[in-house]
Amino acid sequence: MKLFYSPAACSLSPHIALRESGLPFELVRVDLAAKKTAQGDDFLAINPKGQVPALLLDDGQLLTEGPAIVQYVADRVPGKNLVPAAGTPDRYRAQEWLNFVATELHKNFGLIFKYAQIDGLKEALSAAIVERVKFIAPRLQDREWLVGNHFTVADGYLFTALTWCAFVQIDLTPWPSVTAFMQRVASRPAVHEVLKVEGLAQ
Repeated sequence: MKLFYSPAACSLSPHIALRESGLPFELVRVDLAAKKTAQGDDFLAINPKGQVPALLLDDGQLLTEGPAIVQYVADRVPGKNLVPAAGTPDRYRAQEWLNFVATELHKNFGLIFKYAQIDGLKEALSAAIVERVKFIAPRLQDREWLVGNHFTVADGYLFTALTWCAFVQIDLTPWPSVTAFMQRVASRPAVHEVLKVEGLAQ
């Protein structure tokens, strides 16, 4: 498999899933502004959406959209408990969280990064993000992970989105349960390796 990624982008989430899975994969860095891979290939010819993440599967199919990719990866290694089993209540809880992160956090951050020059937009979207963090914090108060008793791809996606708080000057320290969650995820060996590879940690 090949993961097309850009450092610190939302491709961080499937990168984490792949490292946690232990499955073999290759990283292909993408310049999102130029729409070129590090090898000089036209990224739009690979993924017409022009966005990361994109996962080239072993059979030649291209899978896009982070929440779909991480569930695909997790389902390949059921023994790793990276996602609850299909058909179980916890699987739908994991999907619930993946959708929440995508629509309530990821989307708002994306709009900030793209349209930060519009007067008042960053402030309004940052306030919306803070409201969502306030929702998350009590749900992590008495538990280590979002779903069940194991780290799942939902945790990896939430971690990815919340790393962007640093880029938009949102301070997470008022919510100790959230900062503790971030530290737990970052301390996982696979996650630390991802952060090192992407230039986000020593």
